[in-house]
Amino acid sequence: MLFRKKIDRACAYCLHGVALCDGQVLCVKKGVKKPEESCRRFRYDPFKRIPAKAKAMDFTQYDDMDYSL
Repeated sequence: MLFRKKIDRACAYCLHGVALCDGQVLCVKKGVKKPEESCRRFRYDPFKRIPAKAKAMDFTQYDDMDYSL
């Protein structure tokens, strides 16, 4: 969930972190860090979190009769 109460602490979701092009995060407080690391200055920013894609629906269980009137 995007706005759940218990968030996994990671620099990738921190207010103070900025994503770099090589998969690292530039932290204003601590410098260059890995995205999965965190520190005590962590502040959650929900706009930096990318939700997982929804699974595609499986329509193989239906036949042509189900779609006709």
